[in-house]
Amino acid sequence: MPELPEVEVTRQSFRERIRGARITGVRLGKPLRWPLGVAPEALIERTVGEVARRGKYLWLPLEHAGTPAGGLLMHLGMSGSLAFTDLPGDAGTHDHFDLVTTRGTLRLTDPRRFGAVVWSLSQSDGMAAKLLSGLGREPLEAGFDGAYLHAALKRRRIAVKLALLSGDIVVGAGNIYACEALFAAGIDPRARSDRISRPRSDRLAAAVRETLAQALRLGGSTLRDFRDAHGMEGRFQAQAQVYGRAGEPCRVCGATIRRVVQGQRSTFFCPGCQRR
Repeated sequence: MPELPEVEVTRQSFRERIRGARITGVRLGKPLRWPLGVAPEALIERTVGEVARRGKYLWLPLEHAGTPAGGLLMHLGMSGSLAFTDLPGDAGTHDHFDLVTTRGTLRLTDPRRFGAVVWSLSQSDGMAAKLLSGLGREPLEAGFDGAYLHAALKRRRIAVKLALLSGDIVVGAGNIYACEALFAAGIDPRARSDRISRPRSDRLAAAVRETLAQALRLGGSTLRDFRDAHGMEGRFQAQAQVYGRAGEPCRVCGATIRRVVQGQRSTFFCPGCQRR
């Protein structure tokens, strides 16, 4: 699933080109997770503003005649990707939304159709408010630190990795990044969240920030389907210390990397470097 780094890389890959573009057409393919929420023709002649990100959602604000006219909230789902091109070609089986503008076409491709494109009056109104209201803090912004993380973890009695994945403490720390951050912090992913000390919380918050920042620098992770709006793959997965390396030796201590299942997701960790 595209996580915070992949969504941010996607945003950065097309935000400059689409800003100020006028919408000339909208094409809907097979139904996505939720309906668009507005007649497609109502979006014609609206202008796209500065694309923003909240967690794993992208927000495309729209204007009409210089005044705000709502916006489109987009989610890539489990396997979706966005491409912004001058000549997109005919829509394929998995191409479910086209936003045609004076500067190119923004196309959502989503084989599993868990993605979404919904219109709302603002991020604090309608469907957008419903989807965004329960999100945790942004890990790369002020306010996400050891003190905050320690207090949030104290309120949970679940494995620390599951707490990171819940989305209501911190956004975007998906499976691969949670595994890597916990390794960097030296914390066993099975440790109970309410037993993580303040010093360990400080280390974990710093590790989450650095792991996601590194992923951004490397263009995210491409395990199967992810591409940015230029069609480029991510490279972070090649730098992973534990993720996907079960049975291989740890590059730090030499112990054998283990794999367990938590919350129906594979967890990878080093029993030598990571402690409960």
